[in-house]
Amino acid sequence: MNKRMLSGIKPSGDLNIGGYSGSLSQFVANQHDYECYFFIPDLHAVTVYQDPKELHQRSRDIAALYIAAGIDPKKAVIFLQSQVPAHAELSWLLETQAHFGELSRMTQFKDKSEGKDTVSSALFTYPVLMAADILLYRTTHVPVGDDQKQHIELTRDLATRFNNKFGNTFVLPEPIIQDTGARIMGLDDPSSKMSKSNPNQNSYVSLLDDPAVIRKKFSRAVTDSEMNVRYDWDTKPEVSNLIEIYSVFSGDSIETIEKRYEGQGYGALKKELAEVVITKLEPIQKTYHEIVHSEELDNILKDGARRANEAAQNTLLAAKRAMGFVTF
Repeated sequence: MNKRMLSGIKPSGDLNIGGYSGSLSQFVANQHDYECYFFIPDLHAVTVYQDPKELHQRSRDIAALYIAAGIDPKKAVIFLQSQVPAHAELSWLLETQAHFGELSRMTQFKDKSEGKDTVSSALFTYPVLMAADILLYRTTHVPVGDDQKQHIELTRDLATRFNNKFGNTFVLPEPIIQDTGARIMGLDDPSSKMSKSNPNQNSYVSLLDDPAVIRKKFSRAVTDSEMNVRYDWDTKPEVSNLIEIYSVFSGDSIETIEKRYEGQGYGALKKELAEVVITKLEPIQKTYHEIVHSEELDNILKDGARRANEAAQNTLLAAKRAMGFVTF
């Protein structure tokens, strides 16, 4: 069996350098070694309210950034989740195999529902939709951060449960967890993951921020009082976060960066880190602006939906037949 990868970035909030580091840069690298399906999970986005106009634009934004960052639409399949109905249909079939208890234990549901008077039922069941996303394409590998491993475990449990009950239908995926850059933290708080939905805009650098804004945000990034550029997440999380961002965007090793700024303090690190990030983002931003409203992007998404539908339909039909549904 070919190695096949699936992953996506939700169109909710502005895509930031944490998303680039943990996801987008990995998509670009992995397209050469895997048969890749990179999608925009717009159905997942609406587990919480999204302004329709913003959802529409952000879905296009993410697709354009995929291409601008270097994903080749001739090599990888780029598509919108909502344009492949099999995602929702398989999710329902898998919900018949999911247990209430295991969904109630999902960490992200507990975090996102805490303190709220009303919570969408979709927020409770979306891990099953995520499992359907993965299983539809007979995915062998899924790049995930540490906070997503629980979802892969649920996907494997549901696939195993289905296969044991109805016959061998689904491939069990393996997680891929990167070492450096998998979890970039907020510039204002290194204990929290850099989030595109954080209301404090100084906590993250958007992929579409202009150079002046990027310089200002890094200049305001929190550090400690030691003035020693050293990578140590236990005792120096603020500085370690900046070093990790530098490593991802420059390609330099952690050790190289530590030696470069030995004895220089944090001012030089912050200033040059901003320039490293700007250098990487400028060509991405240029291509993004050229294609985001273009017919070219429309055609790429239409072709991606066609290719994704073909692959997904085969798996969906296999699952329906296994469960005893009448198919033609």
